[in-house]
Amino acid sequence: MKNASLILNAVLLVAVVVLFILHFTQKPSGGASGESSTPSNVKVAYINQDTLFKYYDFVKENRDRLEKEAKSLSDQLANRQASLQREVQAYQNNVNSLTIGQARDLEASLQQKGQNLQMYEQSLQQQMMDDQAQVAEQIHGKLQEYLKTYSKERGIAVVVRYDRQSDVLYAGDSLDISKDVIKGLNDAWKIESTKTPADSTKTK
Repeated sequence: MKNASLILNAVLLVAVVVLFILHFTQKPSGGASGESSTPSNVKVAYINQDTLFKYYDFVKENRDRLEKEAKSLSDQLANRQASLQREVQAYQNNVNSLTIGQARDLEASLQQKGQNLQMYEQSLQQQMMDDQAQVAEQIHGKLQEYLKTYSKERGIAVVVRYDRQSDVLYAGDSLDISKDVIKGLNDAWKIESTKTPADSTKTK
């Protein structure tokens, strides 16, 4: 179904959302206390967005979940569309045997069902967009939180995104912290994802 495909296409927005996550750069950790570095001493590193998106377990798990959710919602929408189509076909087959009043009533009913189906499709799309926005916010939060500690420990003042769409035309491999950061993120996510509700309560 043409409309059903819109739901599946919506999940692709996750990739687009993640493109913006790494636009946020890490501020110098000593800025608040007045410990600033001169431009020549500023230590810069970068994260490859494609590498993060491919190997960060939190992203992979949520991408899989959103794809399954999109498939389920798409199937639900397709079933409702097929059911309505059958009712329309039945009406067309029997319209000559109906009175004018019966035909008008059926047409009004089918029209209302069509409008309800459109509203249902819009609600599914909004649901997917809300879920994707929530995941994007979580990714950003986890990345920012981890980089605060990571950058402070290594004296890094700025972390930038590096891909074909970024303003960085060249960056040496020595500045690439992608694998190191992803390992740390995955280790943290492994611990977080295995916590029970009781464990989470204790840490608060």
